[in-house]
Amino acid sequence: MDKEVKKKIAKNWFKILQNIICFEIERLENSSAKFISRKWEKNPKKNEGGGEYRILKNGKIFEKVGVNFSEVNGKFSKDIRKKIPGTKKNGNFWASGISVVMHMKNPNIPAMHFNTRYIYTSFGWFGGGMDVTPCIKDLKEKKWFHKELKKTCDFHNKNYYKKYKKWCDQYFYLPHRKEMRGIGGIFFDYKKKNWEKDFAFVRDVGITFKNIFKTIVSKKYKKKWSVKQKELQYLKRGRYVEFNLIYDKGTKFGLQTGGNTEAILMSLPPLAKWK
Repeated sequence: MDKEVKKKIAKNWFKILQNIICFEIERLENSSAKFISRKWEKNPKKNEGGGEYRILKNGKIFEKVGVNFSEVNGKFSKDIRKKIPGTKKNGNFWASGISVVMHMKNPNIPAMHFNTRYIYTSFGWFGGGMDVTPCIKDLKEKKWFHKELKKTCDFHNKNYYKKYKKWCDQYFYLPHRKEMRGIGGIFFDYKKKNWEKDFAFVRDVGITFKNIFKTIVSKKYKKKWSVKQKELQYLKRGRYVEFNLIYDKGTKFGLQTGGNTEAILMSLPPLAKWK
């Protein structure tokens, strides 16, 4: 399959998924809040693409949720090229993806993160994943969450879940705190062996995320919570901020390649605290 066709198909899927996820979130909010959409361009003079980020704030369920789509191209600097596969001969790149971060009003509902992307340098690859960050322990929910992820992974390859769960545990870890960001999930990168199979897996991961957040939110959004629990949520969000600003590769990639700052930093919560 031609590389331009692959790019177009991947990009179109990420855009469709953005619409699906936003529709489901607004349906859960039931008219109490709506997304505000903003389109942006990376470098209009050079035609280097751009994207659209959608933010919903102060809903009855979602205190803040961002759903970002992007399609950008350009040339990596020499410093960045050392870290990106396929850039030995030149630094040209193309990238498209969707990223979602949810910060909930009710501390019983965990913060949730998801992203999938397709990057092309001298060759292309898929990457992405999802993870959940609760501030209140729920072992039953944790078990169910990982069961759903395993089910999706096993449908494509019996080795995926163990491999991608371990990768997630290692990735979403705060070395300076010596603790994981949350209860894990899956994380994968550099998937390039079979485009059709890899794309099918990426699509299923997106639909699985949609089903997971719908299930968790529907079950918990009416659950009562205390001021003490809300304070715990603020402290946990502080850890979330630390990870995203210090370690997250997606944040660094976006800022280093001239992405839209507001779209990149949509992952930050509306309010966080530190002791």
